[in-house]
Amino acid sequence: MYSQAVEQIIDTLEEQLLTDWQLEQYAERIGYSKYYLTRTFKKETGLTIGAYIRRRRLAVAAFLLLHTEEIILDIALECQFQSQESFARAFKELYSMPPGKYRQMMRDLYMKEEKEMVQNEVKGWLLTGTNPALYTMKADYEVFHTGSKSGYLGVIQPAEEGQFGTMMQVFSAKNWLGKRMKMSCFIKTKDAMKCGAWCRIDTRNGDLLQFDNMDNRAIHGTTDWNYYSIVLDVVEESAAIHFGVLLVGSGEVWIDGIAFEEVDESVPSTNLSSSVEKLPLEPVNLGFDEL
Repeated sequence: MYSQAVEQIIDTLEEQLLTDWQLEQYAERIGYSKYYLTRTFKKETGLTIGAYIRRRRLAVAAFLLLHTEEIILDIALECQFQSQESFARAFKELYSMPPGKYRQMMRDLYMKEEKEMVQNEVKGWLLTGTNPALYTMKADYEVFHTGSKSGYLGVIQPAEEGQFGTMMQVFSAKNWLGKRMKMSCFIKTKDAMKCGAWCRIDTRNGDLLQFDNMDNRAIHGTTDWNYYSIVLDVVEESAAIHFGVLLVGSGEVWIDGIAFEEVDESVPSTNLSSSVEKLPLEPVNLGFDEL
């Protein structure tokens, strides 16, 4: 489970993304020491705070290249790069092409995909749930955390509490057997009744083994990008791993930066399905003497 500290760090980083703040200023705003912030953030997200800020600024730059006519120098300065040359080097390192070429290629690709896009079709992803017809999903070029697009799930017809849609995938558990698996992602919401990432591990017969849908830490309302994680054990009888993002009732949700990694036993499981630990070790009150 992500910590409150990391949630606060990311909220503050997003608020001040294009300002020229130093680590000490972030620490003062959040109320932790800079050493605690850097250590905790790296441990949970796998990124340094500096690397996170750099990637997010480059994502903003990618958006501006695709959706505005700003000149590259102005974009570089707006995103806190000291020169167009330093911006171009950093951009090419992340996106594998210089900013000018990215602008041209991505605009051509975007226009082509817009013309060819079929409603509710995103390669590799399924739209399901109790009422999938009430929702739509797509790859969103205009709202993303890193890269150039995010996954979007939103309501298109009135939906009530208890009705939900989910954007999901399923893959084999073969390469994860015997491991503790961490699924992490970044999520942004708008007017969401209730939503969150989810992951489920099943046997070959479809029996549930492990499950977490963030029900005990669900996301509500309008929130900026933040980091969320799910940790489950892929036991030997596991066959399939299902995952995605769900939206209960109305609203919109974006998901980006999805990653899977093996973690050790020091990272607590977030499994919500197991009741074994709650069972007594021995039967009790067999003579009905206790009231």
